[in-house]
Amino acid sequence: MQDPYDSYMEPPLEETQPGAPRSQPALTQRSRPLPAARPPRRKRRWAWLLLFAFLIYTLFPLRSNVLVLGIDRTPEGSAVGRSDTMILLGIQPLTGQVNMLSIPRDLWVPIPGYGESRVNAAHAWGEGAQPGGGPRLAASTVSQNLGVHVGYTLRIRLEGFPDVIDALGGVDVDLSQPAAGYPAGRHHLDGTQALAFVRDRSGDDFFRQAHGQLFVVSLVKKLLNPFTWLRIPGAMLALAQTVDTNIPVWAWPRLGIALTRGVLFDGLQAVVLPRSAVNPWITAEGAQVLLPDWNQILPLVREMFGFW
Repeated sequence: MQDPYDSYMEPPLEETQPGAPRSQPALTQRSRPLPAARPPRRKRRWAWLLLFAFLIYTLFPLRSNVLVLGIDRTPEGSAVGRSDTMILLGIQPLTGQVNMLSIPRDLWVPIPGYGESRVNAAHAWGEGAQPGGGPRLAASTVSQNLGVHVGYTLRIRLEGFPDVIDALGGVDVDLSQPAAGYPAGRHHLDGTQALAFVRDRSGDDFFRQAHGQLFVVSLVKKLLNPFTWLRIPGAMLALAQTVDTNIPVWAWPRLGIALTRGVLFDGLQAVVLPRSAVNPWITAEGAQVLLPDWNQILPLVREMFGFW
């Protein structure tokens, strides 16, 4: 049998002149240097798509109106109570503009299904009819009277409010003039003092609405302070016990970013209705209420929030 290796022959050696440099063997395909690695185009494309989607999510020019309700003195185990505080927030993510309008609690308006009464009674009646119905009826009342679409509601039980403020380590408020028993200047308020500040009735309801707006802005600034961030988890636990809302989880970052931009870049406008926009009136039952002058109120609302 012939050995298969008998047919193998070594390649002839290349003859060269003495002293002449030998020619270098040609580089094989394996010995060629590899080109520099490039990031896959698919990964880069996905990164741009994610960034584009995030910008659309964050800046999509769709205004969100949120009705904030502060509920005071509710029966044990129930949320049936009048809305001591009513603030309408209009948040515009594209521009970072945030508008805040306080609604007088004694404003005399038609409440759907119940007739005319103070606007703050809508929550109590709606919650009394069905648990969770208070914010819905309050939002419906505001929408029908002001002509504004209220997409979300946020309800705060004021009896649990001090725990949230204490968890944050208190809040500083800057007063340009004396208010709620405090002289002009900066004051550090703990939870109990903060609740007394927003409830203060030493002036009329217009002063009280201004106090509430001032405190809301001070609270947001507190949350934006990096030294406060370690306290936020504890505050969120306290907040979960006193706040309920229909704002979906996916919308919180979008609204939070817009609100932050509004506070940091002077895009927040806080408005209290002028006294000329309401007329004091006494009902047949002897209740002191405020009759709205819609000729003054509706143009202001349209400018701040737009209509349906």
